[in-house]
Amino acid sequence: MKLYYSPGACSLSPHIVLREGSFDFKLERVDLQSKQTETGSDYKTINPLGCVPALQLDDGQVLTEGPAIVQYLADRVPEKRLAPSAGTLEHYRLMEWLNFISTELHKGFGALFNSALSDDAKAVINSSLEQRIAHAEKRLGVGPYVMGNDFSVADAYLFTVLGWAKYVNVDLAPWPGLLDYLSRVAPRPAVQAALAAEGLIPASK
Repeated sequence: MKLYYSPGACSLSPHIVLREGSFDFKLERVDLQSKQTETGSDYKTINPLGCVPALQLDDGQVLTEGPAIVQYLADRVPEKRLAPSAGTLEHYRLMEWLNFISTELHKGFGALFNSALSDDAKAVINSSLEQRIAHAEKRLGVGPYVMGNDFSVADAYLFTVLGWAKYVNVDLAPWPGLLDYLSRVAPRPAVQAALAAEGLIPASK
């Protein structure tokens, strides 16, 4: 498999899952401005929308949209317990989390990266985002992870999105539970390896 990614973007979520699942995969970096990959390919021939992530499967098919990709990967390695078993209520709780992160957190944080937004627009988005961040902390509870004791694909996604806070001037200090959560997820070997591979932290010697 090959993951098309941009450092620190939402593609970090499936990147972490690929490593948590011990998959054999390759990475190909995408310049989101030029829509060119590091090998010189036109990325829009892979994903016409031009956004990451995209996962090219071994048979050549391409899967897009982060929540779909991470659920696909989790189902490939059930022994890794990256998602509850299909058909269980807990499986739908995972889907509930993935949809919440995608529509309520990802979209809010993502909008703040738009330099063309007015201060008034940013204030409205921040106000809405703060409510949703507070909801995430409340739902998370004492953890240690989103689904309880097992690290899941939702954790890879939530960690990725909350990691954008520092880039858009969102202070997470009012939510110490989420800060504690991030401090639990960050040291995981797969997370550290993904961050290093994307150049977001120094590679370990």
